[in-house]
Amino acid sequence: MQKFINTFRKDEDGAVTVDWVVLTAAVVGMAIAAYTTIETNANTLISSAGTAVGDQDDF
Repeated sequence: MQKFINTFRKDEDGAVTVDWVVLTAAVVGMAIAAYTTIETNANTLISSAGTAVGDQDDF
């Protein structure tokens, strides 16, 4: 029983799994933040371009 407890304490597989989960969550969070920023700026650009084209008088 003592050997099992010592082996269990030295096993780092669970710690590695936690590291990967945290790393994956950070990457997903950064991807969401980047997507939101790009979407907002793209909508602003499209709106500005549409306004500029609409303001042209070609008559």
